[in-house]
Amino acid sequence: MEDHTGHHPAAPAATWKAASQATLHCLTGCAIGEVLGMVIGTAAGLHNSGTVVLSVALAFVFGYGLTMRGVLRAGVGFRSALKVALAADTISIMVMELLDNAVIVLVPGAMDAGLTSALFWGSLAGSLVVAFVVTTPVNRWLIARGKGHAVVHQYHHPGH
Repeated sequence: MEDHTGHHPAAPAATWKAASQATLHCLTGCAIGEVLGMVIGTAAGLHNSGTVVLSVALAFVFGYGLTMRGVLRAGVGFRSALKVALAADTISIMVMELLDNAVIVLVPGAMDAGLTSALFWGSLAGSLVVAFVVTTPVNRWLIARGKGHAVVHQYHHPGH
């Protein structure tokens, strides 16, 4: 979706609402990957470090995948959509994954609690809340500079 007139689609305003929406979008993909990785790693009896690595990898896959889905729907080719997703989500996912995994690892017993434990699920939910709260200002900062979710904005709002 290239504009040869020299005009660029308007970037979203760097409001807290825009940053929250960008963070929720990112959190959705991260949470799917994070939860799936924690469940698979715990059920498979992986070492804690293996479970964290699996969770982080899946968070990136699902985070990028959700962004690419919307960009592909806008008629962009796969390779270009991947580049947009990498530009839009990498920093946000990195911050989110660093935070939510740090919280889970730092909660005593959370990683060893098991899938039927309230400690496991409570720490996982709490870690995602912490990730959202801390990543939202990061996304606001990125949007204000035309980066992060601002890169995807034109594909979500064709015609701007």
